[in-house]
Amino acid sequence: MSQRPLPLNAIHAFIVTARHLNLTRAAGELCITQGAVSRKIASLEAWLGFSLFDRHARGLRLTPQGSALLPALQAGYQQIFDAAQASRQQAVIRLKAPTCAMRWLLPKLVALEKLRPELHVSLTTTVDHSILLEHYDAAILYGSSGRGLRLFEEELTPVLAGGLLTSRSADAATLTAMTFLHPTADSRDWQLWLKSQQMSIAMQRNQHFATMDLAISAAIQGYGVTVADVTLIAEDLAMQRLVAPFGGRVKTGAVYSLIRRPAEEAPPLLDELVAWLSSHDETALSTEK
Repeated sequence: MSQRPLPLNAIHAFIVTARHLNLTRAAGELCITQGAVSRKIASLEAWLGFSLFDRHARGLRLTPQGSALLPALQAGYQQIFDAAQASRQQAVIRLKAPTCAMRWLLPKLVALEKLRPELHVSLTTTVDHSILLEHYDAAILYGSSGRGLRLFEEELTPVLAGGLLTSRSADAATLTAMTFLHPTADSRDWQLWLKSQQMSIAMQRNQHFATMDLAISAAIQGYGVTVADVTLIAEDLAMQRLVAPFGGRVKTGAVYSLIRRPAEEAPPLLDELVAWLSSHDETALSTEK
């Protein structure tokens, strides 16, 4: 038998797959691809030196060796999991979120950790909108079809620094003289808003950014006018870092949503984090837990 370290992740994949006897359902529970499940099981079979499953037309069937080994691995994995959970002095939750959501997310995390100092979120930002959790406990997703818990819909309106306006109202002529800041490499967000307002404007000066957050930051600095999601800029509007001179808004069809690990695999206080992020009422989290 191999002397390599025991592959605990592969054992977990084996236990889940043995429960479903179906790679697709196992991949869904583990929040990884079907191919990744197959590779994990193959690595465990290589470590053990024998096959764990027989593949047939209707799915999977445990081999005699796999069936005999399963109860011991289930008990051992659960014992390790319980010991690890009990030894944690602080609840560390690994959260992945798109960069474009930071203006909305960071104030909520700061407020949560002040209220619950024992809860710590290890945040990783990304421009990848993959639905796979991999090594994370929860992930905020941005896309045209929400999966998991819906947080909010994207709704755009033009915003700019107040100092760029000579009056409180604005019209097409006001915009024409400005630099247009685009949250993406193309102009689709601006074109969507203009179409919804039945406006046609010649954009003579343009700057394109990789994320909406960068375009918003440039607008705050007075660089020009951008279209931004009203939820993401709520605090900027309240603090008057930005103004929204047009009443018109347009929904893009995109949503921000949250996926998470199932309860049996979740770290402590993940339920509290999910409740906090999905609530618009910051008193919703009980301080008595």
